[in-house]
Amino acid sequence: MVKQSGPDDFPDGGLRAWLVVLGTVCGTFVTFGYFAAWGVFQTYYEEVALPGRSSSDIAWIGSMQFSLSFMPGILTGRMFDLGYFKVPYFICSVLLVASTVLVAECTEYWHFLLCQGLATGGIYGPTMGCLAHYFKRRRGLALGFAAAGSGMGGIIFPIAARRLIENEKVGFKWTMRIIALILSFALVIGNLTLKRRLPPKNLNSGLINWSSFKSPAFSTYCIASFLAWHGLFTMLTYLDISATRVGIDPDFSFYLLSILNAGSLLGRLASGPLMDRFGCINTIGPLTMLSSIMTIAWPHIRTINGLIPVSIVYGFGSGAYVATFLGAVFDLGPVEEAGQRTGLVLTIGALGALAGPPTSGAIYEASGGYPALGGYAGAISFLGVFVMYITRYYVLGGKFIGKV
Repeated sequence: MVKQSGPDDFPDGGLRAWLVVLGTVCGTFVTFGYFAAWGVFQTYYEEVALPGRSSSDIAWIGSMQFSLSFMPGILTGRMFDLGYFKVPYFICSVLLVASTVLVAECTEYWHFLLCQGLATGGIYGPTMGCLAHYFKRRRGLALGFAAAGSGMGGIIFPIAARRLIENEKVGFKWTMRIIALILSFALVIGNLTLKRRLPPKNLNSGLINWSSFKSPAFSTYCIASFLAWHGLFTMLTYLDISATRVGIDPDFSFYLLSILNAGSLLGRLASGPLMDRFGCINTIGPLTMLSSIMTIAWPHIRTINGLIPVSIVYGFGSGAYVATFLGAVFDLGPVEEAGQRTGLVLTIGALGALAGPPTSGAIYEASGGYPALGGYAGAISFLGVFVMYITRYYVLGGKFIGKV
């Protein structure tokens, strides 16, 4: 008689588990990897496609793109725990490709707002849920490998987007169609390799499990996620255009995004083993703080020689956070309810990501420069780290030393 796989029988390896990691790599590639090119689009929309719009207005397009990867998490997380994964994932894959093609036809502000990044929320969250079903002891390593997809996308997409847009034979429309083709390839792999392991669980808590918030650790971690995401992507959004406005050659400034994302790739790969060894919050807390410092410093640097190391260090810290912040969520309750808890954290984080870059853009418009913008975003991220350590305190039962 074959033993049934239960919630505590994590494979932590094997062909099936590593195929799920491959699918998750593709999932992060088409979501965060694609989003990492937003700075190129922010510059293009401000200078060419939507010149009459303010930086804050255009930043809403990018923040919608970021937040749409998280915001449906409450619904998709609930569906995932109930066993609905394959069909919703396929539908969202088709919608993402179709909406990317439609960006090529956009002419009005609301067109871009509606189309850019549509349906990513049905891709990112559920893929993380699959990963939680297969790994526990080596979960950090798996998360690090999975998140490497976004690092690779963050290197590829900014260079490809900028070079193709500037090519007279290609232009913006064909750039978006080529990007859609790249997304299609990765999504096919994801659809073929991703799979749930555990049987569906019929939760009686409804769409939102309000009882989760009775846990001080979970509640404070939700607040920390909101604050971290609120400040984290400001530098990624404005790095390219801020560099051009201090005299950096536009033919080089966009490479800063790929340099940043190369640092992010290193951070994502390193954070997994560090998380397994020291704990999730013990890993991402100091590294997120490091990215906060770089966010504050970045607007005060006006040379290529200064911006390159700042971009790398920021990318390393922020990449580590993006790669493994869900690792803490998985451990704050039963694995059978991982989808629902993940959905709650992702949706709350989405609200922070939605408001972050536009708020920073409004600060830029009001102050007339980027230092106030960087100071605000960096301070908010610092606050997120502080609340993260409050979560750690609760998990350790009032202690200050331990693996969390």
